[in-house]
Amino acid sequence: MEDMSREKSEQSKDALCSPMPEEPPANFIHVRLEEYEPAGFSTKELILKKAREVCTCNHQTIITFFCQLFPVLDWLPRYNVKTQLLGDVISGLLVGIVAIPQSISYSLLANQDPIYGIYTNFFCNIIYVVMATSRHNFVGSFGVLCLMIGQSVTRHLQLAGYSDDSAGSSLVGNSTSSSNGTSGCDRSCYAITVALSLSFLVGLYQILLGVLQLGFVAVYLSEPLLSGFVTGSSLTIITSQMKYLLGLKIPRHEGVGSFILTWVDLFRYIQNTNICDLVTSLVALAIIVPVKEINDRYKEKMKAPFPIELLVVIVATVISYYFNFEERYKSDVCGDIPTGFRKPTLPDINLFSSLAVDAVPIAVIGFAMTVSLAEIFGKKHGYAVRANQEMIAIGMCNLIPSFFYCFASSAALTKTLLKESTGTQTQVSGLVTSLVLLLVLLWIAPLFYSLQTSILGVVTIVNLRGGLRKFSDTPRMWQLSKLDTVVWWTTMLCSTLITTEIGLLVGVCFALLCVIFRTQRPRATLLGKVSSTEIYEDQSTYRQLSSIANIKIFRFESSLYYANKDYFKTVLYQKTGVNPVLLAAKHQKVEAQANADTGNRKSFFSTRFVCLKQAKKRSGKPPEDACPPSVDTHTLILDCGAMQFIDTVGLSVLKETRHDYKEIGVQVLLANCNPSLRHRLREGGWAGEAESGGQLAFHSIHDAVRFAEWWYHVRQEESKDKDALQDAEDLNGSSL
Repeated sequence: MEDMSREKSEQSKDALCSPMPEEPPANFIHVRLEEYEPAGFSTKELILKKAREVCTCNHQTIITFFCQLFPVLDWLPRYNVKTQLLGDVISGLLVGIVAIPQSISYSLLANQDPIYGIYTNFFCNIIYVVMATSRHNFVGSFGVLCLMIGQSVTRHLQLAGYSDDSAGSSLVGNSTSSSNGTSGCDRSCYAITVALSLSFLVGLYQILLGVLQLGFVAVYLSEPLLSGFVTGSSLTIITSQMKYLLGLKIPRHEGVGSFILTWVDLFRYIQNTNICDLVTSLVALAIIVPVKEINDRYKEKMKAPFPIELLVVIVATVISYYFNFEERYKSDVCGDIPTGFRKPTLPDINLFSSLAVDAVPIAVIGFAMTVSLAEIFGKKHGYAVRANQEMIAIGMCNLIPSFFYCFASSAALTKTLLKESTGTQTQVSGLVTSLVLLLVLLWIAPLFYSLQTSILGVVTIVNLRGGLRKFSDTPRMWQLSKLDTVVWWTTMLCSTLITTEIGLLVGVCFALLCVIFRTQRPRATLLGKVSSTEIYEDQSTYRQLSSIANIKIFRFESSLYYANKDYFKTVLYQKTGVNPVLLAAKHQKVEAQANADTGNRKSFFSTRFVCLKQAKKRSGKPPEDACPPSVDTHTLILDCGAMQFIDTVGLSVLKETRHDYKEIGVQVLLANCNPSLRHRLREGGWAGEAESGGQLAFHSIHDAVRFAEWWYHVRQEESKDKDALQDAEDLNGSSL
């Protein structure tokens, strides 16, 4: 009885330690899906097809072409006056009222006379109405672009020999000379010549991007990158406006370190502060900021925001005029603002070579802001926005107005938000805004003669509150994504401390490097099975997951390509605890020693299964030093569900991995491969070389696990048969 109980306990112990399931697995049935025949692809036929579509000319194609180029032809005939006109008129009037002081203040930021900011907003709105697919965007002067324009204009003014205090108010012809290009053209004239030439190039770039269907370029400017860039530019703008708030005469610094140099000059000349400008600025800030906060807090309850900026501008202009701040306190004022329109002019082609590089970041930021805002509000209100058409529209808003003394523009965030919140229905509201600006151009503009530039600086700074609020979002962003937060801070600091252009470039490059880093060192885990299900999940994340006996399931959460091939093998060996290269070397050493001692050569699979057997002990088994290093795994399953693609290097790594593990008796199976991955494996010869019944890859992890268990069961039965045959031969030999 004692022997029987001991035998039973040993048998139960062996059964627990055995890699075999309690019941032999049923015959495995592999799921094979029949694929569609791939459609034949011919580059020549594709080009000919596109050419036929473009060159086909009939009545319908002409109508379609013009409706796509000018979307107003599509929506204007369906315009409902009764339901849409009232909202458009109210929204257009309110946006126009807000646009008046901002147009003047942003002109100062772009280093231009006030009239040119009004020109820009007037012409851009009319063109955008005709060509836009967005119903809510407001296109006009945008603070970040005005900063970049002002930096470029200031640099060219310095190269032309103009100083900061040499501003002239006369506006004469656009004639140039061969020496410095400024003969017969004062500082103001040359500044707008540079700005309109820059606007022409910006518009040209944007139109080319739209025509070439390159609207997808905007996706490379991620939200953290744009947010950091806007915040950094906001800090730079605030710094540039501080001299107006203090009434100081300090030079405008450009290039690397301009932010720090400007603050150094502000503290160096702080004793020269104009008390009148300082007091006026503080009073204006104390009035505008609280009222705008109230507008933001109660915007859902208020039918329209209170136009506090326009009210402050009007009151400040009246007070400055009656108390003669310009003569009595030496305060800087806007000066003469002409009425009407000027004759169209041509951009200065001599400036194109020096402005070509400056136009690139302005064009990129301009179309990125326009497209992103258009898509946001299009999605919110349920209508389609065509990114390429938006690029063409904003390009036209920069190209055509450049002939009418306008500088570069884009969708303006604050005015777009105001336009949407006040009930606009279509771009008809843009026409109403242009009518408001037209009244200013024809009659009202000269009344702003006595408006202090410090008030304009206050208006500019107050409208940058949204960019500064992003600082409070960084803790939450850090919790969600540390890499995105690093991108935000990197872009913000570079845009502030170096230059806006370099900051944007550094931000784009750093964001792309972060993407590469994420794919180069992705997350890799071992999977376990959820009990009584066919679900397999990460063992390091979830509890109560059971491992499959003698089977390792490895997930690599990225595509496999040349940049992460080494990391793939390293983390695979680390997670599975099996380095096939080292084990194969040890096996060769043990096998050579065994051959030298016994002269018997056995196949690796036979020896391996002998070493794995724990239930039965044969008297004729080889000595312990003849067994290769034991591995408690017979199958490695690679979960390819997160792999979007593999390149040729990745395919070679998979083949090497399978070969290395095969050398130590471990088969490698693939699961969850997408169709493109299967095609690459098939073309790369994976199916032809596989020994798993001609399998290419399994459609699920569970299928791969079932196959591995069946395969192991078959191998063990074969090993038992061989052992029995060997024992019979040995017995016959001994009897003889």
